[in-house]
Amino acid sequence: MSKHNLKTTYAVLYRFVLFFILLSFAVRIILLLLSFRHADITLLCLFRIFGEGLLFDIGVSTFLILPYSMYLLLLPMKWSDSTTNRVVTYTGFFLTTLLVLFSFFAEFTFWQEFESRFNFIAVDYLIYTYEVIHNINESYPLPLLIGAMIAFTVLVVWLFKKKQYFSQTFNGITALRERLLFTGVLIAIAMCYAFKVSNSFAEAGHNRYRDELAKAGIYSFFAAFKNNELSYDQFYQMIRKEKSFEIVRDQLQESNSQFLNDSLSIRRNIFDSGTVVKPNVIMITIESFSADFMEHFGNKERLTPVLDSLADKSLLFTNMYATGTRTVRGMEALSLAIPPTPGSSILRRAGNDNLATIGGIFQQKGYTTAFFYGGDGYFDNMNQYFGSNGYSVTDRGRNLVIKDQFKASRNIIADSLVHFENAWGICDEDLYDAVIQDAEARYSQGKLFYDFVMTTSNHRPYTYPAGKVDIPSGTGREGAVKYTDYAIGQFLKKIAGRPWFKNTVVILIADHCASSAGKNEIDLSKYHIPAIICNLPSQVESAIGKMCSQIDLYPTLFHLLHWSYASNLYGRNVLSPLYTPRIFLGTYQKLAYMKNDSLVILSPQQKVQTFRYVPTTNEQVPMLPDNKLIEEAIANYQTAYYLFKHNGLKK
Repeated sequence: MSKHNLKTTYAVLYRFVLFFILLSFAVRIILLLLSFRHADITLLCLFRIFGEGLLFDIGVSTFLILPYSMYLLLLPMKWSDSTTNRVVTYTGFFLTTLLVLFSFFAEFTFWQEFESRFNFIAVDYLIYTYEVIHNINESYPLPLLIGAMIAFTVLVVWLFKKKQYFSQTFNGITALRERLLFTGVLIAIAMCYAFKVSNSFAEAGHNRYRDELAKAGIYSFFAAFKNNELSYDQFYQMIRKEKSFEIVRDQLQESNSQFLNDSLSIRRNIFDSGTVVKPNVIMITIESFSADFMEHFGNKERLTPVLDSLADKSLLFTNMYATGTRTVRGMEALSLAIPPTPGSSILRRAGNDNLATIGGIFQQKGYTTAFFYGGDGYFDNMNQYFGSNGYSVTDRGRNLVIKDQFKASRNIIADSLVHFENAWGICDEDLYDAVIQDAEARYSQGKLFYDFVMTTSNHRPYTYPAGKVDIPSGTGREGAVKYTDYAIGQFLKKIAGRPWFKNTVVILIADHCASSAGKNEIDLSKYHIPAIICNLPSQVESAIGKMCSQIDLYPTLFHLLHWSYASNLYGRNVLSPLYTPRIFLGTYQKLAYMKNDSLVILSPQQKVQTFRYVPTTNEQVPMLPDNKLIEEAIANYQTAYYLFKHNGLKK
């Protein structure tokens, strides 16, 4: 590529990279000055901070200019000085520069609050756009701020225009071969960064401030988006690691359990001397189903006659709470029996394969395990998670971007089974027909089966087959709830006469409550869910009133079936006389632990709050810190995060 052409076709692009790196260098210096007393700076540290920082800045700038480079590759040189190219170039440059300036400003405000580059908290803020914008508007003169950013961007455009960088680009004559080479190199660099340069590369030091200074905000943001987690160790209050495991092991210890020798583990053997029962188990996880939809919990609209009838003659958990506000968080709790760790669910994170799941316990008992979803299981990484943990996968989606090791065990729900479908997937009745079809096949082969079924009908846009319930489809949540209940009734009617039904337990439980996703505050009323175990071989009691968590469902069921098994679960048998009521609740940032009526909320910046919960009014009344309770809360969340990060949840 000639020197002449370097100054023409790619003139704007090169100068933009230089502008970005210099501006990022200035931001890094300012952040360094803001945290100088914490960073313990030496000359060697400065080389590391700015050297690694340059590495990340080059990566960010590569991703920023790649789209325009590909555009130049496809643009015929005779169109370089056309009106269309001028509009595209000026518009793209203006918007990219404005984005960069806003991101740098946001970095300062984020650093002031968290003394960190962007992390999953910043990703989390995208979910709470309304609250965040109002918070910024209250903290800063937003119109003035936006005006200043636009003015600064206009100034940069004017300077580039004055220096004739745009003119050089518009008069470019770079040959196609040279443009191919340039774009190819950029793509290769981008691929190296995407797959080889982890954001954790900057976390090898022993001083958190120096590590954060070496990072680049935009790079850190997308790394957080990809990894879906927030470091508990960096942002939450901790206790000594050994002590945290001592506390948790003491909580989990029972007369019929024996821990293994590793003190930094919760692995233990559970023993039961009763007569072992091995029924088929079908768990229907109901989308967005709050306890207060049911008449049993005070609803007067008669939306759930089937579930209310089942609650009268089955084992009902009257005081169970979900661990989170998203479907994947409920799936995590019901498949791993683990407290929610900060960030997104483990389903969406790297390294979530070959875990010690509930399904794994069933597999050890000779069961086949299956995951059923009425939509595309590629969404929220469901197929990868369940497929990588030994479940066969049955969904409606056509997306085959899944790992080779479980392609053979993925089944697509046939069109012949589908009578109604919306954006989220097929209706619950059609999904249940697929479950029944599979159960028939496994029973005919003499196989025991455990099914994890995830429904979709109780989800916006609240559409379902016409004529099934007396509320028109698409008119609101109440109709979807009523159809969800109706579909469960139809499913139970269809399987009641099957030869395998007498030896089949059906579990009905919500993944989370309705209208809870997008809430950043812990509102306990938005976590109360119904859970019903139907068709148990022997009924122990009609209701369990003890406060408990989603993670306690299966330890309680295994007790009722008299199973001895290897456990890596935080969940406990609620029917044990040693059980102490406690629950775990979380948003993406806040982690809550409630024991009896005492509530601890852990937040980033090592913040700890304690409350007394008043269920009659749903109030959280501030109370004096209870050090023992706080240590219990920290221990559970700290050890859960530690085990996941150090492969302690693997089989």
